[in-house]
Amino acid sequence: MAKIICIANQKGGVGKTTTAVNLAASLAAAEKQTLLVDMDPQGNAGSGVGVDKAGLEESVYDAIINDVDPSGLIVGTDLAHLDLLPSTTDLAGAELELVSMPERERRLKAALARLSQRYDYIIIDCPPSLGLLTVNAMTAADSVLIPLQCEYYAMEGLSQIIKTIKLVQKGLNPGLAIEGIVLTMYDGRNNLSRQVSEEIRGHFADIAFQTVIPRNVRLSEAPSHGRPVILYDITSRGAVSYMELARELMTREVRRG
Repeated sequence: MAKIICIANQKGGVGKTTTAVNLAASLAAAEKQTLLVDMDPQGNAGSGVGVDKAGLEESVYDAIINDVDPSGLIVGTDLAHLDLLPSTTDLAGAELELVSMPERERRLKAALARLSQRYDYIIIDCPPSLGLLTVNAMTAADSVLIPLQCEYYAMEGLSQIIKTIKLVQKGLNPGLAIEGIVLTMYDGRNNLSRQVSEEIRGHFADIAFQTVIPRNVRLSEAPSHGRPVILYDITSRGAVSYMELARELMTREVRRG
């Protein structure tokens, strides 16, 4: 049975898709059978693992809106243990279509239930909003991992997403947990980065990951080559950090288990 983790933050530009792609790739590199689910209409997670969106006829949209069996929608990647359930621009209209559908918040959960036995981890990349696509992801997930950019408004954004998680816990998914907060775009030379890190660790010591993701040129370049950073430059600080994050996540699972 897969552990399902959604990567969510309503703010854009915080390293959400970068975290989804590279955490999924790092888990796959550790020989964990991993599925990356792209729930963002922009489809950047798919691009980040080298999948050409233009060549796709069906996507996760068809699974949640048209009840298509998701097994037939899965695309392989250059990593042996990493698969993708891709997104296309069709997903942009799904928010409106879902409004009038029965069990509208549980459509993704029903789709992923058909796949859960095939994977160790399912990583869901959410859009930068708290709409029905993100609510579907949280309803389907066991936990939420929150990427948090080391910037001035970090705490304000964090309070909003924690509020949404509590609403989902109350009405749709009582078992939903916060997997953790991972600090992204960290620059140790920057006073603000250090201050945000200290504040997060002071308030959320029990859930903040020890691993931090640095600002890193190779990490920024990798998506333009359609490759996770571990395939683009495995020696880079970005690659090393995401492998450390995957190890920390797996270690937490062992301790909880």
